[in-house]
Amino acid sequence: MLALAAGLAAASSCTKDLNQAPDYSANAEVVYSDPAQIQQVLARLYATFAVSGQQGPAGQPDITGIDEGFSNYLRQYWQVQEVTTDEAIIGWNDGTLPKLNTDQWDANNEFVRATYDRVFYEIALCNEFIRQTSDANLSKRGLGSDAANTVRVYREEARVLRALSYWHALDLFGGGPFATENDAIGTTPQYKKGTDLFTYIESELKAVDAAGLLLAPRAVYARADKAVCWTLLTKLYLNAKVYTGTDRSTDAITYANKVLGAGYTLSPNYSWLFLADNDKSAAKNEIIFPITFDGIRTQTYGGMTYLVHAPVGGAVQPAAIGINGGWGGLRTKPTLTTLFPGGATGNADARQTLFFTKGQKSSVDTLTLFSNGYLVLKYKNVTSTGAAGSDAQVNGGSGNFPDTDFPMFRLADVKLMYAEALLRGGSGGTAGTALDQVNEVRARSGAAPLAAVALNDILDERARELYWEGHRRTDLIRFGKFTTGYNWAFKGGVPAGKDIESFRTLFPIPNSDRTVNTNLPQNPGYN
Repeated sequence: MLALAAGLAAASSCTKDLNQAPDYSANAEVVYSDPAQIQQVLARLYATFAVSGQQGPAGQPDITGIDEGFSNYLRQYWQVQEVTTDEAIIGWNDGTLPKLNTDQWDANNEFVRATYDRVFYEIALCNEFIRQTSDANLSKRGLGSDAANTVRVYREEARVLRALSYWHALDLFGGGPFATENDAIGTTPQYKKGTDLFTYIESELKAVDAAGLLLAPRAVYARADKAVCWTLLTKLYLNAKVYTGTDRSTDAITYANKVLGAGYTLSPNYSWLFLADNDKSAAKNEIIFPITFDGIRTQTYGGMTYLVHAPVGGAVQPAAIGINGGWGGLRTKPTLTTLFPGGATGNADARQTLFFTKGQKSSVDTLTLFSNGYLVLKYKNVTSTGAAGSDAQVNGGSGNFPDTDFPMFRLADVKLMYAEALLRGGSGGTAGTALDQVNEVRARSGAAPLAAVALNDILDERARELYWEGHRRTDLIRFGKFTTGYNWAFKGGVPAGKDIESFRTLFPIPNSDRTVNTNLPQNPGYN
């Protein structure tokens, strides 16, 4: 699979290559004349969220000039969404990571750059796939009608994946270089931001939905099906006021309703959602879109390898997590644990049981001291029946690489988005009240039902339900609590936390890309 879609290697920047074709190890005319090989290239579009090279776990990186492990798409997306907030902290001093960790990044931050490069690399791959699978090219290459129709479905999936990455670009950077399959190869991408980029993403997803070619919800696990498209539209509309200044809560409800009626069910056990068999247990019925991992086939030092290993250390027994050892890096902050009854040591809510307190102090007084802050053992390389993952040492493996899939979109998130959109004044709800949806989520974890729910309650409930799943920065910005008026340990670089500049709701366009594309302005507040 990986060999067919070799990367756009770029020492300084990948986004200058948005309009260039990938360097395939096999000729594109050969690859795109064979439905089986086309399917393999599609698989690489999905895999780019999980892996960052051609062989795994290292050695043939997609993008040169940057560490293949720490620059992984999921690892970087998770970090910018979590360690910049009240939910996670990491004690490592690697490069400019402390500046990211303390909300003091600048336009030369290598971790910001890694996130940016991965986002636009994925867009470039999707552009080329969509180009090569146009109806004209399918006809020219002689694909039969059945094969061509199958490839048309693949093409629509690639459009959804591209829209997902463009949404990440909008949410994180406010915009960026813009190109589609229709732009001439070799031209320098123009800049698109804010309302313009929002409108493109919206129109693209609605066009894909209207075409009706995507697979039905839940037809095939981990494919970009109709429900993935609807969930992404829900997220886009829920955050529309941040992006465009216009509230679109009613539209968010419209698409949330579609997902809520698509047959997904909450996993009966919260912890199953984050275990090595979450693609097979009842957790599968809740997961709308996972980033998939396999301990044998998708080996990387980013992705779930990072999320399983990095919180393990101190008194945690690695074998209980299904791995060979911990990396002693990630912890949480008391601002998260205090949202639960009894803090991290209470038992009124099953979601609390994933905090580890032995040998750890709740407060975070020293950034680099691993014993500062409770641990979050949410992601594990063991199954719902207690068996170790495929690469665990008990199975003769290395103990490094987990089978656990990352649940990027899941039903509980949609339920809470639906409730929030109602409370923000949206209309058209048919799936019950906001209180109904919140209490259904709480009931799964044994939390007491709420008698009433207000908008600010949703932010806290999202933290309790979705912590460490890559949503928190976006949530805090939407609720107006990311930069001022609410602080956490080491926000702004001081132990008690302090307000930060309002421009930090967006990350800077990396200087590495602005030097090669003069069409790109810098976001306000950054040099």
